[in-house]
Amino acid sequence: MNLFVSQNIVIHRLEVGGVTNSSVFQIGSAGIIKPLSNLYNTGGYTEAAPEAAPLDTPPQVFTPPTLIPATPFAPLATP
Repeated sequence: MNLFVSQNIVIHRLEVGGVTNSSVFQIGSAGIIKPLSNLYNTGGYTEAAPEAAPLDTPPQVFTPPTLIPATPFAPLATP
């Protein structure tokens, strides 16, 4: 049996809370959504990676610089 669906979809706002490896986002109709997962060894690796060495010091916390200058670029005056 063939089923034909005609749709008119208007989206004014769309928010996506999160995306994971198994997320499926669909708008409209689909006959079948077939899961597919492919793993490729593009680096040609033949064995597992070596164990990471433990850290001697704790990691440093990055503090981004402020985007607002402490002093204005031009003197402020009232008109």
